[in-house]
Amino acid sequence: MIMMDQDDHENEYEHDEGHESDQGADLDEVRAELARLTAGHKVLQLGCGHGNAADALVPGATCVVATRPADVPAELGGFDTVVLAFMWSSVKREEQEAFLKGLRARVGKDALLILIDDEYVEGSSPTVARTDAQGNTYHMVTGPEGKQAEQPKSYPTDSALRKRMSSNVREIKIQRWEFYWLLTCRLK
Repeated sequence: MIMMDQDDHENEYEHDEGHESDQGADLDEVRAELARLTAGHKVLQLGCGHGNAADALVPGATCVVATRPADVPAELGGFDTVVLAFMWSSVKREEQEAFLKGLRARVGKDALLILIDDEYVEGSSPTVARTDAQGNTYHMVTGPEGKQAEQPKSYPTDSALRKRMSSNVREIKIQRWEFYWLLTCRLK
C-alpha cells in the first residue's frame, strides 16, 4: 500500500484550480478540531508520512508509519488516544474489523480513536478505477519511477462507517467538511 506524506496530501487536489484554498481551509478546521479533541491526551498518530514529528497533525503526538494494519506495532501501551490520519480509506473492508480488534488489543479498552480521511469531491478527488467483489474501491497512483499501481481508496458514508465499526467501538460521532471527514469513538 502506498501512503502519501502530508505535504503530498495537502497538494493532492491542486490540479483543480479553486479547490486548493477551500481544501486548505478545511484542513485548518480539522487541525483545530483535533487540537480541541486531543488536549491533555497522550496521542499516538498512525499513518504519519515518514514517521517524524513534523508529519503529525497533532502537535506532540508520537508518530508511527503504518501503511497496513499489520504494520501497527505490537507494543503501544501508555496512549489514551489514537489518530488514524488518512489511513482508514486505504484499509480494505475485509481487514477493518481485525484492524480495530488488533488496535484495541494494543492500546486497550476505552481509548479514544480519531479517524481523519478524505471526502469524495467530484472533479477533484482521484477517479475510482474499479470496485471489487467486497465493495472496496481503488484508484491509480503513479510511483516514483512512473510505474502505475492500484491503491485501495474508499469514501464511506456515515451509515457505512457506523455499520463497519459498531461491533468494536462505541460513542461514534462524525463531522464532515467539503474535503475531509473526522470520526471519534471509544474502543470497546
